[in-house]
Amino acid sequence: MAKVLVTGAAGQIGSELVPALRAKHGNENVIAMVHKTVASGELSAGPVEAADATDKKALDEIIKKHGVDTIYHLVSLLSATGEQKPDLAWQINMGSLKNVLDLSMEHKVKKLFWPSSIAAFGPTTPRDSTPQKTVLEPTTMYGVTKVAGELLCQYYFKKHGLDVRSLRYPGLVSWKTPPGGGTTDYAVAVFYEALQKGSYNFFVRPDTVLPMMYMDDAIKGTIGIMEAEPARITVRTSYNHAAISFSAKELAEVVASKVPGFTYGFEPDHRQKIADSWPRSIDDSQARKDWGWKHEYNLGKMADVMLENLRVKFGEA
Repeated sequence: MAKVLVTGAAGQIGSELVPALRAKHGNENVIAMVHKTVASGELSAGPVEAADATDKKALDEIIKKHGVDTIYHLVSLLSATGEQKPDLAWQINMGSLKNVLDLSMEHKVKKLFWPSSIAAFGPTTPRDSTPQKTVLEPTTMYGVTKVAGELLCQYYFKKHGLDVRSLRYPGLVSWKTPPGGGTTDYAVAVFYEALQKGSYNFFVRPDTVLPMMYMDDAIKGTIGIMEAEPARITVRTSYNHAAISFSAKELAEVVASKVPGFTYGFEPDHRQKIADSWPRSIDDSQARKDWGWKHEYNLGKMADVMLENLRVKFGEA
């Protein structure tokens, strides 16, 4: 049975990936590593370790203690926050990845997952149906760390044979965790604000279109790529990973159709410039061809599930 370590386990992806992995491998075989957040709820159903992923010694001790052979390294400082604290973004995003790569080699870890992002693209990248292989010239520190990380992962695969796998996530939408400092956060915040305040001001223009994905699809894709036979993985930088694209106005109209009395406006701020540098839609045909990726949620289905679960969360149902 695999012994799996998930770093950044209390974050947006980790908080939902850990329960999914424990359902497959057993609670005791999936270790949730958190930073300062106290693990509660689903995370506390199995082993939990508190450590800073930039602390190589602490990470080393956790891997040895549990006999870890598979790692999902999810620690990251996101785009908007990264622009406010670029030095910290580099330290966390690159420093922790280098630690994990080196320790994976040292402890003969079988498989390692690391998330990239559409932030790896930039204003010179084709913005519609962005191809798998294309120009990567990001204009954010977060994006710079993603491009550097992709190349570093590929280097460890080619130089050392380390089985590193990666996805370029689009904007991820989930009801379980509130917005956490990303440029696509409006696609989550609008559901929270619609139910709690009855109104929401988007921080992007109404015609802003970005690739998005409901979290259940992201978890399915993450586990899917890790379960694929090594011979099927032809991309060792990071696979384009996509589901749906929609404008901020389309999202607002869908929410308004499902939440009586909901009103909205648009007040673009500094995050608009970041959004304008990212693709509107992604060509993920390589992932679909290589290891059978397929999404399930469209905009309407995603909105229904978000509102249904948030109403329960807020005690309205």
